[in-house]
Amino acid sequence: MTANIPGPVRGRVTAAFTDAGVTGALCATDIDTGAAITLGADTPVCTASVHKLCLVATLYREAAAGRVDPTTPLDIPAQGRTPGPTGLAVMRDAARLSLRDLASLAIAVSDNTAADLLWDHLGLDTVNAAMRDLGLTRTVAVHNQAGLYATMLTDAGPGGRTALVDPAAVARLSVLDPARTNRSTPREIAALLGAVWRDEVCAGDWGDELRAVLGVQAWSHRLASGFPFDDVRVSGKTGSLPTQRHEAGVVEYPDGGRYAVAVFTRAASTAATLPGADAVVGRAARVAVDALRAANTP
Repeated sequence: MTANIPGPVRGRVTAAFTDAGVTGALCATDIDTGAAITLGADTPVCTASVHKLCLVATLYREAAAGRVDPTTPLDIPAQGRTPGPTGLAVMRDAARLSLRDLASLAIAVSDNTAADLLWDHLGLDTVNAAMRDLGLTRTVAVHNQAGLYATMLTDAGPGGRTALVDPAAVARLSVLDPARTNRSTPREIAALLGAVWRDEVCAGDWGDELRAVLGVQAWSHRLASGFPFDDVRVSGKTGSLPTQRHEAGVVEYPDGGRYAVAVFTRAASTAATLPGADAVVGRAARVAVDALRAANTP
């Protein structure tokens, strides 16, 4: 069941986005009842690193089907790694890690090198086919992290990375156009997470391990900031591009309530550091989840 956001809830979500200087789209779904609260949930969005959810889900789907062994080790040379600010991307020595440990790094610290090793091993076509098989026909990967990064620097022009706070340079970025980059919709990303938590992507031990991997993200400044409680578990994956700050995840309450939430935002400012734009992801998610929980209260 999908419901339009009730007037007061819509107003609170919209006001939160406006106060933070962003526009936003949201889908929050009760994983067990199907009830959903949406705002622009079918709007195409650039997924950025949120697409690592699709990548890791595909790894475990392939494992459950017996087509991939996630314990397979890969040798990782020190040279030629995909750029990034965390994980293997900033490490200096050769390493050897299993596919599933690479998945943990891709989620925990959004490690671009780890993700691209998985992209290379699985292939974009396999990930896209897995999404289609799950009914997520608008969720499409067109490049890996290295491809995304290279496209962004090419479009930015001579200034390269330093130009990415220049509004003129940001306006040239094709990675901010869902038609030309990795893309989905808030509804489909929330649906993927719901499928993971209902064992529809993979079941048994593989499903348990997939959910555990999706629960190791280190960042708490977006989705998790809206749920600052010791007994509420938040599993999520952030995604960031110039002006864009996203997160999708699952919020689990001790009473058994569990909610898949996807929030995608775009800021008016090109500044790289906007704490309010980060925090509004959690604020908007909390408003939506509170409304879903209230709807279930007798």
